[in-house]
Amino acid sequence: MFKYRRFPASVILLCVRWYLAYCLSLRNLEEMMQERGISVDHATIHRWIIRYAPVIAKAFNRHKIAAGKNWFVDETYIKVGKRWMYLYRAIDNYGLTVEFLFSEKRNIRAARLFFKKAFERNDRPESITLDRYQANHTALVAIDNEHRLRNENGKLISPIKIHTGKYLNNRIEQSHRCIKRRIKPMLGFKSNTSANIIFNGIETIEMMRRGQADYARSALLNLKQQFEMLIPAK
Repeated sequence: MFKYRRFPASVILLCVRWYLAYCLSLRNLEEMMQERGISVDHATIHRWIIRYAPVIAKAFNRHKIAAGKNWFVDETYIKVGKRWMYLYRAIDNYGLTVEFLFSEKRNIRAARLFFKKAFERNDRPESITLDRYQANHTALVAIDNEHRLRNENGKLISPIKIHTGKYLNNRIEQSHRCIKRRIKPMLGFKSNTSANIIFNGIETIEMMRRGQADYARSALLNLKQQFEMLIPAK
């Protein structure tokens, strides 16, 4: 994985971890590496992030535990270039990340993709809290009907309860802030591809912090230890 790289794997993973975990720009990292006697350009650090963030996310997802039974779903605006894009996110009643999806559009199709992804990676929830945007309600009902199971008597189980209210989704809106705060030093994204990769990396870091992996349930591991478990710096 790190073959033919000019810099040691430990340096590469350190830069990737710090960039995804903390409010640092690429130039901040370039300066911090220089203080440690390592001369690396900020553009090189960006290439490392684009190359290795998906690897880390994929490795983590193999260990991610299912979320709780009550979800809170919302989408937030993200600017890429001169266009506004959308980040669909869901957390459970414990504040743990259920799922996320970066999308160019905010419509029924995007909402269906998000709910389909969330249902496939987690246990079916008992309730979901949404805002009043009708496309999300329509997509959820459609996906729920497709994924509903039958009980021992062959009858369909009850549909997911949908809650809507002015202040019911405050917790997911608060959760958005940690993502928005993290991307502020980045000064915007230039492409959908890099934005999607970086959001996946940031969300993965947040799940690590909350102990959402099976290997973290019995041991309190910090981010560095979890990185080394997923991708050994050798």
